[in-house]
Amino acid sequence: VQLQASGGGLVQAGGSLRLSCAASGRTHSIYAVGWFRQAPGSVREFVAAISWSGFSTQYADSVKGRFTISRDNAMNTVYLQMDSLKPEDTAVYFCAAGSSKNRVVEGNNDYWGQGTQVTVSS
Repeated sequence: VQLQASGGGLVQAGGSLRLSCAASGRTHSIYAVGWFRQAPGSVREFVAAISWSGFSTQYADSVKGRFTISRDNAMNTVYLQMDSLKPEDTAVYFCAAGSSKNRVVEGNNDYWGQGTQVTVSS
């Protein structure tokens, strides 16, 4: 499985960005996809996850009500819509996939994509 993340950029505080994670290869082995982020000098942290069916989602408390994770079945793509962005959201964002939503949330992912930089200016 290959994961291709895109959509990062520079935005002012209060603005929005939408990240995309396109999956290819043996996607039938994916049961959930998640987004993680890592700021300079910090550990990688969980942001959001979605089951491959799209019926179940989970968010970190820090992004609840501002970020929305969704998927496009036909395109094998998972999106992270980020609204009301804050400077503290600045980080490299990674998408990852695994065998269950719980394992994804815990960081036990089988596949990782490359990161995409999100920078929020104040």
